[in-house]
Amino acid sequence: MAVEIDGIDRVVVVPGDDTVVDILGDPRARAAARRAAESVTAASLALADLDLAAPVRPGKILCLGYNYRGHVPDGRDLRADDPDFPDVFVKTPNTLGGPSDPVVLPTGADDVDYEGEIALVIGKTARSVPQEHALSYVGGFTLLNDVSDRAWQRRQSQWTMGKCSDGFAPLGPWIVTSDDIADPQDLVVEVLRDGRVTVSQSTATTIFSAAFIVHYLSTVMTLEPGDVISTGTPQKLPEAQAAHHPLASGDAVTVRVAGIGELTTVFVATPEVRA
Repeated sequence: MAVEIDGIDRVVVVPGDDTVVDILGDPRARAAARRAAESVTAASLALADLDLAAPVRPGKILCLGYNYRGHVPDGRDLRADDPDFPDVFVKTPNTLGGPSDPVVLPTGADDVDYEGEIALVIGKTARSVPQEHALSYVGGFTLLNDVSDRAWQRRQSQWTMGKCSDGFAPLGPWIVTSDDIADPQDLVVEVLRDGRVTVSQSTATTIFSAAFIVHYLSTVMTLEPGDVISTGTPQKLPEAQAAHHPLASGDAVTVRVAGIGELTTVFVATPEVRA
C-alpha cells in the first residue's frame, strides 16, 4: 500500500500472506492493510523507486466498446438511439502489461491507437447478481489502456486480432479500493498524448453503468476475484480526431482519473533482430 508523506508517496509492505485479491474481497484483510498503512514513515521506501508490476493478474480481461455517448462506430449517426446491450470483447492474457512497461509496436503495424479506460477489479465471485447489488462485487478500480491495432481491427468482424498483440493492455498503476470511490458514475476520464489532452469526459455519460456491466456479464459467466472489466473509452475531442495519426516509437500516452491515479505508457519500436 502507498501513503503520501510530505508530498512523497511511501510504500508499506502488508504483513501476512494476504494477496491483493484477498484484500479486495475480504473486509478483514482490507482492515489489516489499512492498519499497516498507519506505520508508514518518512523513512519508508518511496513509491517512485519501485518498478511496479500489474496490480493483479486477472483470469479474464473483459472490455466494452462504444460505452460513452458520442463514441460510435465509424459511419454510425451520432444521433442514433443508445444500443440495447453492451458490445463486449476480450483481451487475452498475453496483452497484460505493468504500469511502467513500454508497449512494443508490432512489426508492420501502421495504425496503432490508444483508449484510456477505467477498469473494475472483481473482489468476490459473482454469478447472476442483481444490478442493485452489483457494485458490492467490485473490489476496486484501476486504469487500463486498451491499445488497439485499427488496421487489424477493420479486417474482420471479430476484434481479437486488433486487440490482442503482446502488451496491449497496460494496467495500473495500482488499485483504489471501492470504498474510496464514492460514485463510479461521477468520474472524469482524461487522456493525454505527449502532454496534450485528447480525451476528457465524465462517466456520467456512459450508456451502461458499472453496476449494470457487472450484473450483465455475470448473467453469462462467473466473474472471479481478480477479473478485470474495462468499461470503455470516451470519444477523442474533435481537434484530436481531426489531427489523428497512428502511435509511433517514443510517443507517450497518459490515462488519468482523479481519485484513481495516472497510467503513462511509452510506445517503442520492435527491437531489431541481429543475425
